[in-house]
Amino acid sequence: MSDTSLEFAVPLKGVPETAVIQSNLPVYSAQQREEKIANIKRLLKRENAVLAAHYYTNEDLQMIAEETGGCVSDSLEMARFGNRHSATTLIVAGVKFMGETAKILNPEKRVLMPTLDATCSLDLGCPAKEFSEFCDQHPDHEVVVYANTSAEVKARADWVVTSSIAVKVVSHLMDQDKKILWAPDKHLGHYIERVTGADMALWQGACIVHEEFKARGLGELIAKHPEAAILVHPESPAAVIDIADVVGSTTALIKAAKELPNPSFIVATDNRIFYKMKQEAPNKKFIEAPTAGEGATCKSCAHCPWMEMNGLHNLEAVLESGENEIFVEQDIRKMAHRSTSRMLDFVAH
Repeated sequence: MSDTSLEFAVPLKGVPETAVIQSNLPVYSAQQREEKIANIKRLLKRENAVLAAHYYTNEDLQMIAEETGGCVSDSLEMARFGNRHSATTLIVAGVKFMGETAKILNPEKRVLMPTLDATCSLDLGCPAKEFSEFCDQHPDHEVVVYANTSAEVKARADWVVTSSIAVKVVSHLMDQDKKILWAPDKHLGHYIERVTGADMALWQGACIVHEEFKARGLGELIAKHPEAAILVHPESPAAVIDIADVVGSTTALIKAAKELPNPSFIVATDNRIFYKMKQEAPNKKFIEAPTAGEGATCKSCAHCPWMEMNGLHNLEAVLESGENEIFVEQDIRKMAHRSTSRMLDFVAH
């Protein structure tokens, strides 16, 4: 039933390039950086706010979250953290669906983001209207969606999952003889099919970062570093996954970097994860998996352009102004809460 097409279900337009985003970010002296970090810490206390930063955001934001009692994690743990923390304001440094997820689970809290322009190709490539029509074509299927989707798509779903629990949830549904509709990441969908044996109706979306990893270039890099273990996120193409020593979520890859005996690792996911990997395994070497083939250029170069939009400048600004608040329409929130809370309940048990 799954479609092996390599085209997006919905064509993406106006996707920014990471290098362009980086070239437009403010540059600070060491003193200016220290002053901004100190002010952000002061503002977090003033606003009774806590910072949840994704592994793919820049090192300064991850460091601030760690030093102020916040959270640096994958999207699953970010959701769980916000759900149980006592702060009245949640600052979500990541991309928009993460802020929406926080609001879905915590309607009583104020949820702010450094920028509302930070989105995700998986979210953009799975519009709610078209997705709902796709679901209508498969009325007898259990609808399972990746967390990298809008609140409206989550509202149409039966289950929300992250990469860390997707295989387990699909296996659970297979035990109940459920037919499964999966969206939006086709590479993760194909990986789940291969691991579980499920035959799923697949939406054809992809992450612009992970789709750029190249198997041929990876093979050449392995030849140069035969001692390295290959760590791959399952949003990567199948040919890259096939070469991996470990396939897993960001948290699983960090764990592997810490626990495996290899002195070095070739990593096929967003390179901002290196901050946490180096913390957990300071004596090991981390190498980016290649993102461009012969004569090709990459647009993300192993780092999400939308994640790069989060910085000290707009984190400080949102704390000072209270702008960039996330709102989710009440009826949508209630429906999305059902599918999203299922994810947390599944992990809890």
